[in-house]
Amino acid sequence: MQDKIKAVLQSSVSVKTEIMANSSLIDKIALAADEIIEAFIRGNRVYFCGNGGSAADAQHLAAEFSGRFYYDRPPLDAEALHVNTSYLTAVGNDYSFDEIYARLIKGKGMKGDVLVALSTSGNSRNITRAISEAHVIGMTVVGLTGSSGGEMKDSCDILINIPSNDTPRIQESHITIGHIICEIVESSIFPRS
Repeated sequence: MQDKIKAVLQSSVSVKTEIMANSSLIDKIALAADEIIEAFIRGNRVYFCGNGGSAADAQHLAAEFSGRFYYDRPPLDAEALHVNTSYLTAVGNDYSFDEIYARLIKGKGMKGDVLVALSTSGNSRNITRAISEAHVIGMTVVGLTGSSGGEMKDSCDILINIPSNDTPRIQESHITIGHIICEIVESSIFPRS
């Protein structure tokens, strides 16, 4: 059992080591942080969406902005779009599960907002529909996916595609990158004196 535990940990470390060695991915992470900083400074919002574990990551990262990350400071306007279960079940039933995020983006999104879309495959229909709607409005889209980028590859303004096809390793890297972005955003907008 110890060997299994060590192998899983090594697998996770290996993916993060690949990310660290990929200057293009590092640049995209920095660019995503800059876009989010600029949106918050302008008074815009940041929305997150995902399915399953990626929905949990979306909610986690939104809370880091709207609550706090490392230290006390004013809240930042960020929201995970799936937290209203009455809305999700109504729209899923009355329209289609594919429309749950696109409809919210259409109702809430404003030009200059940022959508952070998480999908390990890059092919989740409800995520790709949200991205399409975000572009109609004039939002910037940051996508976090797995290696190929899937359908999101050509539709995100900034694509952070983790160099892995293993869902748990992709999700672990998404939350790590999300935390890095949160730290950069918080310290840039609210520098500690």
